[in-house]
Amino acid sequence: MDPRIDVGEWAENGVDWLDETFGPVLDGISDGLSTVYDAVVDLLTAPPFLVMVVLFAALGWFVRSWQFAIFAAAGFYLIAAMDQWEGAMETLTLVLLSAGMAVLLSVPLGVWAAKSSTVSQIVRPVLDFMQTLPPMVYLIPALAMFGIGSVPGMLATVVFAMPPGVRLTELGIRQVDTEVVEAGQAFGSPPGRILRQIQLPLALPTIMAGINQVIMLSLSMVVLAAMVGAAGLGLDVLSGLTTLDVAIGVEAGLGVVILAIYLDRLVAALADRAPVVKAAKVRD
Repeated sequence: MDPRIDVGEWAENGVDWLDETFGPVLDGISDGLSTVYDAVVDLLTAPPFLVMVVLFAALGWFVRSWQFAIFAAAGFYLIAAMDQWEGAMETLTLVLLSAGMAVLLSVPLGVWAAKSSTVSQIVRPVLDFMQTLPPMVYLIPALAMFGIGSVPGMLATVVFAMPPGVRLTELGIRQVDTEVVEAGQAFGSPPGRILRQIQLPLALPTIMAGINQVIMLSLSMVVLAAMVGAAGLGLDVLSGLTTLDVAIGVEAGLGVVILAIYLDRLVAALADRAPVVKAAKVRD
């Protein structure tokens, strides 16, 4: 008889235990995230779309260039012209909230891993597992604990998008020149100040690259999150797939591409600008 190890059953029992033990806490998290999500969606969809197009273009001009501002205006206007505006703003909200939570978790964890070899050795195989596990598997426990809607998609996206943020933060901190750190120590700077004023500023380009990857993975995952009821362009992509509606699938997919390019270029521009500011503060 072939051996049988009920790993799946153990995982199911673990999810059931979490749901039963921490049910009120999970409900509170779900209600809180739903409230924040609804508030951000209302904020983005309440003004006329032309006002938001101008704001997105102005942000692109301020952060990057007037050429990027023209692209942003044309891209977001095209989204509205395809009647995908509300879905795009819902997707943008999911990405911003998911990526924001992933960054808040991954950057401190990456710093901790850079400071402790033990933590790094523990975290590394966990991150390998998280990156190789099929993305849709994350949706199953999230759906079991939080039900259908945007919240399980959001939390599954957080877990899926964290690894590059942790890895590149750790890499950036470890790549800081040890002589610079030793110079700060020689002047009597405590570890916290060395981290804030030397290591983080010098590692910022690498950390920002990790944040960029977190955002891109979040954007890819929120499309899959439509399978558990998450709103946004992913619903139209899923609808086009299930009904073989090429038109709606292409329009929703194009909206995702425009959002991806806009966010990618925006974060890249911030990465180019931020180190100069930080370095100036360190010199002062």
